[in-house]
Amino acid sequence: MTFAVIGNPENRRVTMFQAALAAQGLPEARVLPWRELALPGAPARLAGALPDGTILRIDSMGEDDEVERALLRRGEAAARAEGVPAISARALGKIPREVGRILYPRQAHLGFLAVLAELEAAIRPAWRVLQPPAAIAELFDKRATSKRWRGLGIPVPDALDDVREPDELRVRMREAGWGSVFVKVASGSSASCLAVYVLRDAGEHAITTVEDTGRARYNTRKLQRVSGARLERLLAFLLGEGAQVERAIPKAQVAGRYFDLRVLTIDGEPAFTVMRTSPHPITNLHLGGQRGDVEALRASVPEAAWEAAMASCRAVQRASGAFHVGIDLMFEPGLRAHRVIEGNAFGDLLPNLVRDGLDVYGWQIRRCLEASRAG
Repeated sequence: MTFAVIGNPENRRVTMFQAALAAQGLPEARVLPWRELALPGAPARLAGALPDGTILRIDSMGEDDEVERALLRRGEAAARAEGVPAISARALGKIPREVGRILYPRQAHLGFLAVLAELEAAIRPAWRVLQPPAAIAELFDKRATSKRWRGLGIPVPDALDDVREPDELRVRMREAGWGSVFVKVASGSSASCLAVYVLRDAGEHAITTVEDTGRARYNTRKLQRVSGARLERLLAFLLGEGAQVERAIPKAQVAGRYFDLRVLTIDGEPAFTVMRTSPHPITNLHLGGQRGDVEALRASVPEAAWEAAMASCRAVQRASGAFHVGIDLMFEPGLRAHRVIEGNAFGDLLPNLVRDGLDVYGWQIRRCLEASRAG
């Protein structure tokens, strides 16, 4: 059995996976770059490129400006047909390349869906695909997964469907009696294009990862508090790109800090867990969150409540059809009730974790080979 990886060759996700293969005495995986596969018709050439028995890992296309721009070009026609903000290839070429700049996320996502559809058509039955394109597509739509998981009885935050404008959001929040919501671009990841919007009789504001300079928008690592005209522009942007709007349910706290969990569930096993803590409800580590003590937390959570949370993680991974899913999960105050916040098809970049002497990638590789031999 041999491995192949669709990814960005220089990215640490690929290099760390290659290192994990080498550590188990396995040959290096063949790398198929996103920047090539994003071109129209390119995935069709995969059929003759990989031998029978290949284990194909599809990894993140992020953190590569050239890939993002290729996806934007692929998604222009679909974005215009959908009526969302769109940019032409010519206009795109005039935008400077800047780290963190936000460029038409819905259009880029529609381009990504086009590439995934071509990949799906090119996949041969003789390969084992760890993250099937259909699973990736669903996991990248927070609105679709929220509805599906709710239908399966998995606890998720309450949501408002199909909110398109700021005033509509205000009306529906008041009707629901909600004082605060998370507004997230449906295809976003790593807390990009996200805001916590607070609506009170005394006023309104949002805490957001979006910095708006008036000339351009950027994903920032320093959270912004906005109100007035800046708030109106922010909400109009997020909702106009297609957003998941969900009630901001209070997260449990430990030692005065909010926390949630990233549970990497691999082949039916909640295999690795990271506790993320923060003085505010946005806990992402790159935004100033810190890793907490998972074992101490587990000792504090009633056993039945912990097992119920892990059962939800198994159900999410099983329903997705993906070999692994990085699941963001929160406990409510009292540490008994939990909610699945979202799932990430590429949520396995968890450095410095070890289980059975293996890092995250090494553990996946071993589990994958065991399953392939058994099957």
